[in-house]
Amino acid sequence: MGRLDSVATLLPDPHLFLYAYVRKEALLSSQIEGTQSSLSDLLLFELEEAPGVPMDDVVDVSNYVAALEHGLDRLRGGFPVSNRLIREVHAKLLSRGRGSDKLPGEFRRSQSWIGGTRPGNARFVPPPPHAVDECMRDLERFIHDEHTPLPALVKAALAHVQFETIHPFLDGNGRVGRLLITLLLCDAGVLTQPLLYLSLYFKQHRAEYYRLLDQVREDGDWEAWLDFFLQGVETTASAAVTTALRLVELFRTDASRIQESGRAAGSALRVHTAMRQRPLVTLGEVCRRTGLSFPAATNGMNILLGLGIARELTGKRRNRVFAYDQYVRILSEGTEPL
Repeated sequence: MGRLDSVATLLPDPHLFLYAYVRKEALLSSQIEGTQSSLSDLLLFELEEAPGVPMDDVVDVSNYVAALEHGLDRLRGGFPVSNRLIREVHAKLLSRGRGSDKLPGEFRRSQSWIGGTRPGNARFVPPPPHAVDECMRDLERFIHDEHTPLPALVKAALAHVQFETIHPFLDGNGRVGRLLITLLLCDAGVLTQPLLYLSLYFKQHRAEYYRLLDQVREDGDWEAWLDFFLQGVETTASAAVTTALRLVELFRTDASRIQESGRAAGSALRVHTAMRQRPLVTLGEVCRRTGLSFPAATNGMNILLGLGIARELTGKRRNRVFAYDQYVRILSEGTEPL
């Protein structure tokens, strides 16, 4: 975790990595719930000039980004991890699209179950609705209990299982439970930036993840769950460090190639900087971000196209969209739909 936290200091602009990494996490966490979006779909959706992206799935992912950013903003403002914050995050998550009719921001008032057609044949039945408030108060007390000296990672692991077991909402519990891990680690100061996301690990070990949650509920086997969770932290943190270093090297190598391209290298480097900020862009977006004129942005982009750094996605003459190909490829590793 220390290596991961320090990697932000190696990046020329850690917010570039964060922008992309938050979106990768949003995509993966939503995929666990069955969405079929790709990272390119999400980035296109966020480009208002590029309509035509499949809506329902990508709205789910975009909502997750908004929910995570809201939670982190509240923590930075001194607000504690609490039931109120959890409800606010849930309200953002289900603010539009699928699930927006499932009481966004409110704990459930009816019985829910997982698997099967009714509680009697379900795989798991969470607490009855009248017990949800009390269970969530207990969870909140546990999160803030300073008399039980647990490491922040262990506390986050235990809180995640307990939240998923209470299942306090009608929809979105899995995604909020995964968000809770990040919020707890940032709140505890283990991470200065939200760089640890376990959704890829949970996605890759989905059956084991659900089996171990059930094992805690049925047999009280917290130790097996903690082993799994902490292994996931180590695997995920190491992979994030590697990804960050690969991106730093990619940006450095591509900038060197652009500098050798002659007189127009200056405008091309500014286009390259804009594409590091947003790996999918239109020329209008490049102009806004760089202050370049449209002809200068076009010339700069043509250099990137000629070097194979950028690729045009639409095949049109107008409203063209350009991708920073290798950057998107690195980010997309592991995000293939289930």
